[in-house]
Amino acid sequence: MSNAQASLQDAVVVGGGIVGVCCALYLQREGYRVTLVDPAAPGDSTAKWSCGQMAVSEVIPLSKPGILMKVPGWLLDQKGPLALRPSALPSILPWFLRFVACARHSRIEEIARAMAKLTQHVYTDYAPLLDVCADKTLLGQRPIIEVFESPAGLVHERPHLELRKSLGFQSEELDAAAIGDLEPALAGKFSHGLLFPDWRAVNDTEGFIAALTESFIAQGGTRIRDEVRRIDENADRASGVTLASGQRLPASQVVVAAGTGSRQFFDQLGVSIPLAGIAGYQAVLPTPGVEIRHSVIYADGGFCFSPMTRGLQIGGTIEFAGPNAEPNFKRAEIILEKARRVLPQLKTDKVEFGVGYRPFLPDTKPVIDRSPRLTNVLMAFGHGQLGLTLGATTGRLIADLAAGRQPAQDITPFNARRFAFIGGIA
Repeated sequence: MSNAQASLQDAVVVGGGIVGVCCALYLQREGYRVTLVDPAAPGDSTAKWSCGQMAVSEVIPLSKPGILMKVPGWLLDQKGPLALRPSALPSILPWFLRFVACARHSRIEEIARAMAKLTQHVYTDYAPLLDVCADKTLLGQRPIIEVFESPAGLVHERPHLELRKSLGFQSEELDAAAIGDLEPALAGKFSHGLLFPDWRAVNDTEGFIAALTESFIAQGGTRIRDEVRRIDENADRASGVTLASGQRLPASQVVVAAGTGSRQFFDQLGVSIPLAGIAGYQAVLPTPGVEIRHSVIYADGGFCFSPMTRGLQIGGTIEFAGPNAEPNFKRAEIILEKARRVLPQLKTDKVEFGVGYRPFLPDTKPVIDRSPRLTNVLMAFGHGQLGLTLGATTGRLIADLAAGRQPAQDITPFNARRFAFIGGIA
C-alpha cells in the first residue's frame, strides 16, 4: 500500500499505553489518519508503574525448572518478591499450569531465541519516534546494574547469562569496588553485581509515554479519552468502533493494544487467549534524600531502584492476585521497607504508591497477530514486563501487517493460534 492510498484511510488504536501509542505512531508514519482511544490520561498506564528499563536481554521467561515447587512458599510468604494470593489460586490455576509447561529447558531456550529476535531491534525502532520529540533526554544513556547479596545469586544467574551471551547480549561482572564507583550510595553494601551495557532506562515512565503521545497529536493524530465498548462489524471485517459515549469511529484498520483490557474483545476477535493481569507494585519518593545514578536491580530483594524526573521509583515485586482483584498496597509498603534496609537515609514522608497490571501470557511472549475472525483487526498485547522495551518494535510490526508487508522478523512465535495447541497449553 502506498502512502497516497493509506492517507485516505482511517485507523483506530484501542489502548493508549506504550504499546498503543507506538502502534499509533507507526501507523501514522504509514500514512493513516489515526485515532487513539483510552479512558486514562496520557502516560497514566501500566508502564507508568514499571522500572522504566529497556531490558533488551530480558528474554528468558519467568518460568524456570522447579517453579512448581515454589508455589507453597508463595502462598505462605506474602513478603516475598513473587507472591500468590490464596484466594486467586482457583482462578489462576489453569493459567499457571500452562506457565509451568514452559519450564522445560528446551522450551525456555526456544522462547528466549524468539524474544531476542524482537529485542535486538529496540533502539533502532524507537529512534525515529524519539527523533521527532521535542525532549531529547527521554531515554537515558546509562547502563543498568544488578546487585546480589552473596556470590550464590551470581552463580544462579550464570546459565541465563550464558544463554543471553549466545544470543548476542552483553554483561559484565562487578565487584564491590566497581559497584561503589558506579553507585556511591551503595558502596560497601554489595560485593557482587552485573552491569548490562546494552540496557537503558527512560528518565520518567509517565513522561516518556506522555511525550510520545504529544508527538503523535502534533503530527495530526487524535486522542480520545473514552472507552471502546465494541468493534463494529461488517461481514468478516471491522468497520470501526463504538465508544461508551455512543460516538462511532469508522476505520479501515483497528488495532487492539489495550493490555489486560484487550480481553473484552476476544469473542469478537475469534480468539481464546489465557491473558492474565499480574500486579506489579511501585513506590515513588519525590524527594528521596539519596542520589541513585543508575537504574539498579536488587535481585535478592525482588525490586529495583529507578531514578526518574518525578523522584526515585522503587518497585518491581509481582503478585498473582486474580482477575478484578483490588490492589494490595501493603505489597508496596513491603518494597519500601526493604529499600530502607539498604538505604536507611531514604526520605519516605511524601511517598506515592502505584500498581500496574502486567498483561502476561503463560509463555511470556506477546501476541502480535491478525484477528482470525476480523481480517482488518490487528492484535498487540500480552507483553508482560516488556511493554516499554518492545513498544516501538511492536508498532513497526503492526504497521507492516497493516500495510500488507512481510515483517522483517518472523512473528510466527507471537501468533494467537499457539494457545490452541494441545488443549491450549502453549
